[in-house]
Amino acid sequence: MKKEKLDILLEEGVTTGVYPGAVLLIGSQGETVFFRAVGNAALKPQLVPMKRETIFDLASLTKPLATTLAMMKLVDQGDIDLDEPIRGLLPGVGGKDKQGMTPRLLLSHASGLRDWEAFYCRLNEVPREQRKQRVREWIVDSPLVFSPGSRALYSDLGFMLLEWIIEQKTGRDLDQFLREELYGPLGLGLFFCDLSSPVHLDKTAFAATEFCPWRKRILLGEVHDENACAVGGYAGHAGLFGTAADVGNIGGFLLRCYNGSQGEMLRPDTVQTFFSRQRNPEDTTWALGWDTPSRSGSSAGSFFSEKSVGHLGFTGTSLWMDLEKQVMVILLTNRIHPSRENEKIKVFRPRLHDLVMEMLGFGEPGGGNG
Repeated sequence: MKKEKLDILLEEGVTTGVYPGAVLLIGSQGETVFFRAVGNAALKPQLVPMKRETIFDLASLTKPLATTLAMMKLVDQGDIDLDEPIRGLLPGVGGKDKQGMTPRLLLSHASGLRDWEAFYCRLNEVPREQRKQRVREWIVDSPLVFSPGSRALYSDLGFMLLEWIIEQKTGRDLDQFLREELYGPLGLGLFFCDLSSPVHLDKTAFAATEFCPWRKRILLGEVHDENACAVGGYAGHAGLFGTAADVGNIGGFLLRCYNGSQGEMLRPDTVQTFFSRQRNPEDTTWALGWDTPSRSGSSAGSFFSEKSVGHLGFTGTSLWMDLEKQVMVILLTNRIHPSRENEKIKVFRPRLHDLVMEMLGFGEPGGGNG
């Protein structure tokens, strides 16, 4: 695999302002074939060069790599049925318009919940230890925007409820459950920046995100998502931190499980179920906690096969895995530093994915044009 074109494109991302810096990790057939950092992890308050070991706010990669992974484990153990009505999983939930809500619909963004709400603006007078539960009550009390299963709408709120389900089933918070049951045994370095027990790391170890209008400072080593911050540092939709190698390790683990490797912690059929595009509603691209390539305009570009799963993070992070071609591409950037108004990555990311697949010998459209 000739890497010069990738080097040039990554540097172009810096010089054209797609991002201040980036880390790209590519895996093929279980082997790392490219791993490079370019640019800077921070421009303000001081210049910090990007490293392969730089820690990123993974933003919505929290959904597949934390909350969905925990749900996989509970389904694998037989502790949760994906089609169980939510009223049997959460106390006091499931009345009125939410009777048809299930874990499957929450995971596939077809629950009927709205996409987002600025809860953080309403929490100032609520003690921090009560905030997460208060937000859950607000979600439960809010009307649905469509009947469960009738359409899909990407929703942070659904993953906030999934975190609650995990707590109810395990008697542990999401952070503890993942550390004890998955991240720890797998030797993964992923972590949450829980405000009640701060992580003591040099700020220069992190990629900076934006100057936050709400907090009035450049964010370094604290969650960018305002709602996650307001409820204590993380929630089911955001708050996970890690390096490109961490993301690659968890991606590799899931690919091995999917392929039926012996001795892994999740059964192949469990992972295959979560990686399968759902049928309800008919036009959805969502699997369970993961997206799949759309037929046009996919962030995965043109050459990932239909049997691919991936996810994006608002801070400029992404993971795509082609299950058929056994290719994994991790692109972690600080594209919102110092402002979230920078959206150049939307055009850049599919260009990069196309170049990666061409260089790996897969330069033919797989499963449509996206």
